[in-house]
Amino acid sequence: MDLILWRHADAEESAQERTDLERDLTARGERQAARMARWLHQQLPHGVRVLASPARRAQLTAVALDRKFRTLAELAPGASPEAILAAAGWPDAKHAVLIVGHQPSLGQAAALVLTGQAADWSVRKAAVWWFRQRERDGPQGCALHCVQSPETI
Repeated sequence: MDLILWRHADAEESAQERTDLERDLTARGERQAARMARWLHQQLPHGVRVLASPARRAQLTAVALDRKFRTLAELAPGASPEAILAAAGWPDAKHAVLIVGHQPSLGQAAALVLTGQAADWSVRKAAVWWFRQRERDGPQGCALHCVQSPETI
């Protein structure tokens, strides 16, 4: 199984008239999301499931990919790393899963996948961390397939 964690792109600061869940992407964030979406479109395996947080900034990031996606309340800001992995079906899902979410939850999920313990790892805005679960001649293992940010593509 492939697990792709995609942090939402750059978003507006909180304003009194909007809640945290209503924050839009900035112009920079729109460019970041579009750039990363172009790269992902070329890389994603067939049949990938795309899941997104209900926060507007995550929704707009997912929309940039121009694929169907499902919104899950359990991916909202403040989600536990365990909830993120459960939503993805990690490590046993039959298809690749792309999660569009938030910090610090995505960084904690990344640490949990690689080390077995949640830790506060940093995932840059609009960046992707791609993990691959595989079985070789023994127990299953997990590898960090790639880390990509919109500034490096």
